[in-house]
Amino acid sequence: MTAVPVFTAHNGFRLPAVGLGTYRLNGEAGAQAVAAAIGLGYRLVDSAFNYENEGAVGAGVRASGVDRSEIIVTTKLAGRHHETALARTSIEESRFRLGLDATDLHLIHWPNPSKGKFEQAWEALVDAQQRGTVRQIGVSNFLPEHLERIETATGVRPVVNQIEVHPYFPQEDALALHAERGILTEAWSPLGRAKQVLEEPVITEIAARHDISPVQTIIAWHVARGTVSIPKAASVEHQRANLEAATVVLDAAEVEAITGLGRADGRLFDADPATHEEM
Repeated sequence: MTAVPVFTAHNGFRLPAVGLGTYRLNGEAGAQAVAAAIGLGYRLVDSAFNYENEGAVGAGVRASGVDRSEIIVTTKLAGRHHETALARTSIEESRFRLGLDATDLHLIHWPNPSKGKFEQAWEALVDAQQRGTVRQIGVSNFLPEHLERIETATGVRPVVNQIEVHPYFPQEDALALHAERGILTEAWSPLGRAKQVLEEPVITEIAARHDISPVQTIIAWHVARGTVSIPKAASVEHQRANLEAATVVLDAAEVEAITGLGRADGRLFDADPATHEEM
């Protein structure tokens, strides 16, 4: 199996550099895709309450035959469940849907700051961790001010912030802040506008130089920047290629060239965490 690099958070929690995204991997086909990925060597699987596939992910984990202790299963708390009582129930429901002894990594999906309840959601995750129903806790789409508020309120710093990161939106400031605080950065939609970015001359030239695909080039860029990428892949062929990309080493100039593709309007959609609401 491919030896995937790992990154370490402030409390010693470790994540592999490449995981499996599961958005739209549902039902029996989704469970089979998850099991196949774990068989290939994936040890991080990313889901969410709102993906409506926690059951399939849990089934895939069990069907893989790999020891449960080796697999990190992530899910996320939905925006409509931020209030304390709702959050506690949602966390428990996710575990039951997954059919696992505990959630390995549980994130707040979006801060939804205009609702003003993400601190309650964080307190519920802290409580769940103390009770042992969640092993590690983190956030997704949090800005620096949101990170500051939850740590000030509870004294607990997240181990992960899963944010939008791809060549058109490289998030240099966020990555620097996370590194300074020992928070691991996970990249959702790590390929960004895939069709467009995969045709960028910078990407295709680097890919040719290393005899890899443009997709593998972008995954290798994430690894070089210390970012965990979670590309979705249903087929064994794509799963294997994505995992193998974790071992490709780009030099500093190549990393800088890809980062240079960043754009002021690089977001995939209007998903600024300061204003975006996702329930």
